[in-house]
Amino acid sequence: MAATSSDKGNLAVHHDTLDTFTSNEKHLVDESLDHTDINNNTSARIKNPLAGINHSTLMRDVEEFAHEYSLQDIAPLLKKGALVAQNPGEFENVEGLEEDEKEALRDEVIHKWRQPKALYFTVVLCSIGAAVQGWDQTGSNGANLSFPKEFGIDDSDPTAPDYETNLWIVGLVNAAPYIASSFLGCWLSDPLNNYFGRRGTIFFSAVFCLLSVIGSGCTQNWYQLFICRLLLGIGMGSKASTVPIYAAENVPALIRGGLVMSWQMWTAFGIFLGFCANLAVYDVGAIAWRLQLGSAFIPAVPLVIGIYFCPESPRWLMKKGRYAEAYQSLLRLRNHQIQAARELYYVHAQLLIEHKIIGTTNYAQRIVEMFTIPRVRRATLASFTVMIAQQMCGINIVAFYSSSVFAQAGASNLTALLASFGFGLVNFVFAFPAVWTIDTFGRRALLLFTFPNMAWCLLATGFCFYIPEDSRAHLGCIAFFVFLFAAFYSPGEGPVPFTYSAEVFPLSHREVGMSWAVATCLFWAAVLSLTWPRMVAAFTPTGAFGFYAGLNVTAFVMIFFWVPETKQRTLEELDYVFAVPTSKHMSYQLNKAAPFFFKRYVAMNKSATLEPLYTFEQVQSDAMRSASVVEYNRRQSKS
Repeated sequence: MAATSSDKGNLAVHHDTLDTFTSNEKHLVDESLDHTDINNNTSARIKNPLAGINHSTLMRDVEEFAHEYSLQDIAPLLKKGALVAQNPGEFENVEGLEEDEKEALRDEVIHKWRQPKALYFTVVLCSIGAAVQGWDQTGSNGANLSFPKEFGIDDSDPTAPDYETNLWIVGLVNAAPYIASSFLGCWLSDPLNNYFGRRGTIFFSAVFCLLSVIGSGCTQNWYQLFICRLLLGIGMGSKASTVPIYAAENVPALIRGGLVMSWQMWTAFGIFLGFCANLAVYDVGAIAWRLQLGSAFIPAVPLVIGIYFCPESPRWLMKKGRYAEAYQSLLRLRNHQIQAARELYYVHAQLLIEHKIIGTTNYAQRIVEMFTIPRVRRATLASFTVMIAQQMCGINIVAFYSSSVFAQAGASNLTALLASFGFGLVNFVFAFPAVWTIDTFGRRALLLFTFPNMAWCLLATGFCFYIPEDSRAHLGCIAFFVFLFAAFYSPGEGPVPFTYSAEVFPLSHREVGMSWAVATCLFWAAVLSLTWPRMVAAFTPTGAFGFYAGLNVTAFVMIFFWVPETKQRTLEELDYVFAVPTSKHMSYQLNKAAPFFFKRYVAMNKSATLEPLYTFEQVQSDAMRSASVVEYNRRQSKS
């Protein structure tokens, strides 16, 4: 049952134009495109690509698909899977479907967290990758208190002759990983994914994260430290661009947000562990900063080893034409073979439509098409918005410089590290609610709720610097509002950007799209890291925190107009969501959504209603959910 890339080829190569599709595949594509323009979906209809195909044609399509990709031995199963995918709300009535198959389809909705061990193991490895990212960020936080003095670039004495230069050097060393990530590491992920797959790319990035932090702890001057942190950035960028995609492609749609957001939750955990390590080695003497930087190698070790035991992404294998391997991977990631067969054919059908719209491209063309193909351009804008908003909110002021901020507030080095530890703990603990809320309330709703609250928290933090330093309330109030800020950040702008960006791009542009998104985030992280020391010196802490409070308000407006909701939609259904023109989305938000929220939540008019933007027609995610719940309720009423 082997299907190799040599005999099937990359999907984008196998079907160079619509003319090379088989007659049945061409029919499938034409049938879907006749009703919904995937580049300009002005009707905002979200359509199942298999809807409307008659039974005999669909069965011929499946037979031809099975023959082409050497899947004849599972052809009967693929036929049942295709029928379920075509009309998911009626799977109880699909002819030939066994009771255990129906039960598996019900359970994926009713017991949506009951997933195979292989899926959870994969999510755990992705979480370790996130913890590496967080620990890498906070090693420098504690080290900032001592390495500048050791390397002769002390930035704590404004009267020193080289004070201004030292501020920029310390900022540059702190920004180095984000500079390397945004300009090189992120953009390497597309070719690395193309040749080595998701797992190979994660292994590559983990090796860089392992060796570079050990090197950082052994450096003898700031130049060497700067180079080691640049190398760290290569690993951070390629890892951050790949791990969320890998998780999103493996996880079922109904719990995708809850599991993919583990990237941010475990990044927060890594930040917390980094602060713990900073405290643990605080009192060991002159080598403390070396241990603080080097300790980040610890979570990289299990990542390097464990990724070998994870299944490869089925969607990446399908992109390469390796459908037999994709099916085997799906069997490990789903509870029943009927789910694997359904997903295999459903994704294949959507890939054909994607290819009709996008065609065959190379790396450079894909970068250009992020801004020229309407469907991809809208995903580019949305991912840019949520990613730059993460830096606009100001979280990395605290993640990178919390020890310095608390020291400026009058805390001793130990007290500053303890306060930073508190921030890390709050950041991690308050990320947990998002596991449930991100797929219940949605990505967009979480962002719109948390940004105004982060704005006033930062403003309050800035004003607390006016409290006299000799008052115990001075440091206490600053720490309180920083912790409160983290509590609002963690379930909102914390998990959403990487989850959102990993799911919004079509498969053909997913790697380069995620590279763009992560590069956006880390480039502005570099700007923040580089400019914060100078900004505090020029604006005072009150002015600097007030500046970022204003950026939170700006980010709120950008999200309101440019970020569509994606919760509980399959990756393939999102093609139709992002086919809706941006102008239509903005008009809806301004003319319908905004007046509704004013009437409902300001005027307290409980009778106010909001007309939905999208119309969903026989889509898998909605129909499966409603059918399973109906059957579950029927059984409950009988018992």
